[in-house]
Amino acid sequence: MTADRSFHIPEDRHYQREHHLWAKRDADTGNVRVGIDAIGLESLGELAYVALKDVGTQVARGESIGTLEAAKMTTNIVAPISGTITGRNDAVLADPLIVNTDSYDRGWLVEIEATDWDADAATLVSGAAIPEWVAAAAARLESEAGAD
Repeated sequence: MTADRSFHIPEDRHYQREHHLWAKRDADTGNVRVGIDAIGLESLGELAYVALKDVGTQVARGESIGTLEAAKMTTNIVAPISGTITGRNDAVLADPLIVNTDSYDRGWLVEIEATDWDADAATLVSGAAIPEWVAAAAARLESEAGAD
């Protein structure tokens, strides 16, 4: 990977800084879809297995909502918001590679009915702050790759 590596990071959602998850609120239902961003996928590698908590599970921001097993590591999926899981993507449970090939659309992980979207969204990166965050995360990823 080179230092000028660019990542596709859509600006229509909010991002969890450390765990590289995205959250996108549906304006009609108010529910929030959650998935992993391109930087997170770069550090994980090709996914081999996804496990997600059940629909109806109450989750708090910062708690595990599942696990990802990938070529480079196994990690917890940490909820970027609090609420109740109202949906989970059974397609990615059956074929985790969907996340690698289409992480922002077909590769979403769970849908959550947010307890307090406004408060949780304020803790996430969005809008004009995205480019600076992406640059810093890409530089950190490059530095970690160079240390291997």
